[in-house]
Amino acid sequence: MIQRIDRLQAELPPPSTVDAKGAKIVQELMGGRFGEMSTLMNYTFQSFNFRNRQKARPFYDLIANIAAEEYGHIELVATAINTMLTDASGESLDDVFDESMFNPAHFIAGGRGALPQDSRGNPWTGDYVFSSGDLIEDLTHNFFLETGARNNKLKVYQMVDHPAAKALTGYLLVRGGVHQVAYARAVEKITGADLTKMFPTPRIPTAKIPECQPHIAKDLHRTLYRFSPSDYQEIVAVFNGPHPETGEDLIVSDSMPEGAPPFDLPAQTDVFAPDYAPEEIAEIAQKLRVAAGLPDEPLGVVANDTESLMGKVKDKLT
Repeated sequence: MIQRIDRLQAELPPPSTVDAKGAKIVQELMGGRFGEMSTLMNYTFQSFNFRNRQKARPFYDLIANIAAEEYGHIELVATAINTMLTDASGESLDDVFDESMFNPAHFIAGGRGALPQDSRGNPWTGDYVFSSGDLIEDLTHNFFLETGARNNKLKVYQMVDHPAAKALTGYLLVRGGVHQVAYARAVEKITGADLTKMFPTPRIPTAKIPECQPHIAKDLHRTLYRFSPSDYQEIVAVFNGPHPETGEDLIVSDSMPEGAPPFDLPAQTDVFAPDYAPEEIAEIAQKLRVAAGLPDEPLGVVANDTESLMGKVKDKLT
């Protein structure tokens, strides 16, 4: 069972200029072989299929808990892509199509939104899921998967200059590193093989990347969050000891990341998102809200919110 919270795991910048070329590249972090859809579905199916879980509870808890975090990573990648495809400066579709490379499906099928595809436009496939049932084999695979994911994040970081892509890769490099260490520790606990000696791969210190530094300052590089109010408590039996890069003690947090509210991206009428006349949908939603006895202003919270009831409360508190 999954509980969803309407916040991003990390703060991303607001939309600025359209970068359709960059958005296509970032899609690799969504639907590529080493993308976030792959990490999510690998760990999810491994946790679904885990046998004898009570007697191997620390390892089951680790895999299942990391799977929950990966759901939020997909949301972050999608948010970054959507931000990069959002017209916030009067840019026309003709200007976007002048780019040397873009994915037409972002506009035709996605409404200027993210898709479950890689950077070539190929759909993500379940063939990327590895769930053998053999715990050591699955854990070793997961370390390899996170290593490939880190490799691609570093490449995307170098290729795309849009602020949303930089912020995204900075956060994911830090959190992916935590998962690499977690799976390496798990393999070591069972076999004695110390995979942390291969961390980080590629050999680029995470702390040298400017967009990673704020997250490292908050200890996000050595903290594994527990994504449940009462479950997955036995991950502390696996995720412990020194961090292989810094020597600091690894931390298990009994709370989820504080996160940040998302920006409410503006309507994009040229692709009918959410409609050619979005004001009509807004009027219908307002009538439904009143009929249901809800406040006149929306109850949700977004980063650029100054008008809603919750936004005004937030302003008062801050």
